[in-house]
Amino acid sequence: MTSSAETPTQDGAVADAAKGNWVDARAPAAWRPYLRLMRADRPIGVWLLVIPGWIAIALAAEGAPDLQLILLFFIGAIVMRGAGCAVNDIVDRNIDAEVARTRSRPLPSGQISLMQALVFTAALCVVGLAVLLQLNRTAILTGFAALGLIAAYPFMKRITALPQAWLGLNMSYGALLGWAAAAGEIPSAAWALYASGVLWTVGYDTIYAHQDREDDALLGVGSSALLFGRRTGEWLVALYAGAVLFAALAGLLTGAGPAWFLGVAAFSIHLAWQVRALDIDDGGECLRLFKSNRDAGLILVVGAAADGLIRLA
Repeated sequence: MTSSAETPTQDGAVADAAKGNWVDARAPAAWRPYLRLMRADRPIGVWLLVIPGWIAIALAAEGAPDLQLILLFFIGAIVMRGAGCAVNDIVDRNIDAEVARTRSRPLPSGQISLMQALVFTAALCVVGLAVLLQLNRTAILTGFAALGLIAAYPFMKRITALPQAWLGLNMSYGALLGWAAAAGEIPSAAWALYASGVLWTVGYDTIYAHQDREDDALLGVGSSALLFGRRTGEWLVALYAGAVLFAALAGLLTGAGPAWFLGVAAFSIHLAWQVRALDIDDGGECLRLFKSNRDAGLILVVGAAADGLIRLA
């Protein structure tokens, strides 16, 4: 398998971050370990976390989506994705030290101490709580209900062969939170959108996990890349087909118009391209396809927002 990462590059740079990213190139040196801990050097995770919430906000709107909610969810995604990555690194610091792609991360490489990581994570959680408290009561309660999912995720690779499913429950939770924030309720359409996001996440994170499958096998931790193996393409077809069908169902349940369904169709074409282009033995290609899911998700955001604006007109 071709790996995109072996060792740190320069000045503590993390091996699997893009060379010349803004953290390595522009951030003050003292900030860099903390920004790396929260994965600010690779913003794809923020996009993938915020997109389900944005879709829900747009679909739940009577017309144009609430721009204040859009901004709050973006800020929340930055800090909570950062906190989630930090918790994951704290729990996995010994495993990360044994994996080529992750041993250069701030904790296993010694850029910051465990105590520093814990304090920084707590600070991120305080900011996330402040954002959550700006929402309505239903959304606040929905947000607190996710704490168990978030806390359990770092341990899933130790007890299940499919930790990507638990990741999907976390990454797609914005579908429920966004609908609650926009409409004050969580109808069946929100649950359909959530199911779509979970299946989509399992698919795209399986692609990502193929970068580490050899290390994961040696360490004895669970991964959908190991579980699916050479049948990954077949599993992706099933997972992505389910994601598309549930997205369409969400639109039907909420009475969405043609713009949403055109977005779903374009989304399905993008996912089909991923399956066709995938080479599980090429780590660089796996990373490229994984990152392309930002664009796949934004297609749905545009479809949902366009549908609301058309209804407003």
